[in-house]
Amino acid sequence: MSLDVGALLLQTVPFARTVGITFDSVGDGQAVCRLPDRADLHNHVGGPHAGALFTLAESASGAAMLSALGDQLERAVPLATKAAIEYRKLAMGEVRAEARLLVTRDEVVARLDAGERPVFDVAVDIKDADGTLVSTLTVTWTLHPNRP
Repeated sequence: MSLDVGALLLQTVPFARTVGITFDSVGDGQAVCRLPDRADLHNHVGGPHAGALFTLAESASGAAMLSALGDQLERAVPLATKAAIEYRKLAMGEVRAEARLLVTRDEVVARLDAGERPVFDVAVDIKDADGTLVSTLTVTWTLHPNRP
């Protein structure tokens, strides 16, 4: 796909730019992005604030979704409808989010073709610089068909 998903997200979601998210890789229903270690993003114990971690993970989920379904933007609007995050360990330093679509592209497109509004999940793991899993997030997305 010729769509630069990371650039599109940073252009359309200003808050992701504000916190300094960068995209390492995006493609085939997967995405990897990073959140820098910045004092203005820290919480009261010196790690990334929960809201910054959520923003990182939600951004990764959107990139993973768009990497598989971005060619459907002319016929449907992607919307996150629900998210659940688990903070497992204190994160310190730069963190990395790894997102993956939990359905196939074909399943989602088939639902759109059938006139349905597909609903599907994207799972995200957040790891610290040592590769330790610090948080997990599942985002439920839908593609809302455009009205003719």
